[in-house]
Amino acid sequence: MQDPADEFAAIARDIASRTQAAGVRVATAESLTSGAIANALGAAPEASEWFQGGVVAYAESVKRSVLGVTAESVTSTQCARELAEGVARFLDADATVAVTGVGGPGPEDGEPAGSVYAAVSVRGEIRDAHFQFDGDDPSAVVHQTVRAALEMLRDALPR
Repeated sequence: MQDPADEFAAIARDIASRTQAAGVRVATAESLTSGAIANALGAAPEASEWFQGGVVAYAESVKRSVLGVTAESVTSTQCARELAEGVARFLDADATVAVTGVGGPGPEDGEPAGSVYAAVSVRGEIRDAHFQFDGDDPSAVVHQTVRAALEMLRDALPR
């Protein structure tokens, strides 16, 4: 099995290249991944030139008070989209990626373990996705979420 750090580094290198070519600044808003996406981006080449930082909004109160989430459920598409928009404003970023969901091992807020909502915003254009990962192992859910979020961000950036 490939080391997750190596796997994420390859995607983050692509993101670094695309952000520098497009002149965009990137930020993250993370709940269940607790900063793992920001960690991967911060280790990428020339990160100080394009990576603004991230907000770990694990607690619902942080999602609402810091990033302006108004969604009824914090495990929803609306919440992921509002996290992406909120962190763009908060950290003055052109491109953002946000994730929220249920890491497991049990269900939460009516959602099964492994249910993940993600959103990417690039200069105000938002894309979102819902993933259903196997929720038996919370660390595996986090790993799959980080990979999916990085791929979403990479694919949303101009080539």
